[in-house]
Amino acid sequence: MIKPIIGNIDFIESLRGKKATFMLALSNTKTANIAGITQAGIPKMMHLTPTLDSEFLCSGEVRSLENIAQTPKGVPTPALITRAVHLLAPYSRIEILDLGLEVKPKIDYFKIHNFNIKPSQSIAKKAEINAQELFEKGVAFGQEYEPQDEYIILGESVPSGTTTAMATAIGLKYKVAECFSSSFKDVPNNIREQTLKLALSHLGEKDDIFTVLSKVSDNMLIFNAGFILGLNNKIKIILAGGTQMASVLLIVDRVLKLMGGTMETSNLALCTTKWVAEDEHSDLKKILEELRFPIHAYYSDFDFSLSQHPALKLYDQGEAKEGVGAGGSLVYGELNGLCKQAINNKVEEFLK
Repeated sequence: MIKPIIGNIDFIESLRGKKATFMLALSNTKTANIAGITQAGIPKMMHLTPTLDSEFLCSGEVRSLENIAQTPKGVPTPALITRAVHLLAPYSRIEILDLGLEVKPKIDYFKIHNFNIKPSQSIAKKAEINAQELFEKGVAFGQEYEPQDEYIILGESVPSGTTTAMATAIGLKYKVAECFSSSFKDVPNNIREQTLKLALSHLGEKDDIFTVLSKVSDNMLIFNAGFILGLNNKIKIILAGGTQMASVLLIVDRVLKLMGGTMETSNLALCTTKWVAEDEHSDLKKILEELRFPIHAYYSDFDFSLSQHPALKLYDQGEAKEGVGAGGSLVYGELNGLCKQAINNKVEEFLK
C-alpha cells in the first residue's frame, strides 16, 4: 500500500502500470571516514558502498569485494530491496550517475554517466567542492537528457549522506536540525553534532549559497538539485529517498529564491520507506513543509513482518531505513502489481 506524507495520492496513481528509468546517483564524501558517523557499509571500506550497491543492482553480483555491503550489525544493503523489485517488475533501464567515486563499478552494458567529478572531502575540514560548477553540470545534464520512459526514479548511495544533508540544510538556514534520519537505530548524536559543529564553523555570515554548499554539502545533493532544475518539469520524476532527497529539494528552493524564480513542480514527487516515514528520530514531512513550492511525497507500507530472517528483522527494528532508491522501488513495485510476500521472498533468496 502507498500512503501519502504530503499532497494527494493522484500523482502516484497516475503512474500505475507505467514503466520507469531507474537512475542511481553515486558519490563518496570523506565525511564517511569519521569513525562512527555512519553504518552504511563496511568499516574502513565505507567508500566501496556505492560501488557495490550499483554492481549488485545491475548484475545481482558484487565484484569489487567478496560480499555485499552490510552494517557491523549485519544489516544488508537496501540494494537487495531495489534489486528484488527489478527482478519481479523490471525497470525499462538502469542508468548510473558517477558523481565522484573512489572505485568505479565493474559493470558492462549499463549506461554510466561520467561527469569527471572527484569525491568530496570531509565537511569537518571543508568539503572543497566547486559547488557552482557542479550545480551547472547538473543543470546541463537535465537540459540535455532525453527521457526514454514515462518517468524517472532517482535513487542515491552516499555513505554519511544524512550528515552532509543535515549540514546543508542548517548551512542554508533552514530550521530543521532535529528532522534528519540516520542509518542507525540509535543515532550517534555526539559524533554527528561534533562533525556538524566543525563543518558549520567554516561558514561566514556573508557566504552565498554556493560558498555554503562548497563547504558543507556533498556532490549528490548539489548535482541533483541542478538536474531537477535542468529537467524543468519535462518528465515526471520520483526522488527515491528520505531526508537526503528532501535536502536536494531545499537546495532547489534556495536557488529559486536567489534567482527570484519559480518552478512548476506538478511532475515532481518524493517516495520513501515506511522506516523513514515512521522514524521517531526524524521528520521528513516537516522538512518538506519548509519548501516554497508544492510537493507530493509518499511512502510504501512495506516491511519485513513476513520474514523470519534475523538480518531483515533488523530493518523493522530501525537499524536501516532507506538507500539505493528502496522506497521509490517499493512504490514502483506496488504500482506494478507486486505484493509484500513476493518482494519479501525475493529478498530472502539473496541471503540464502
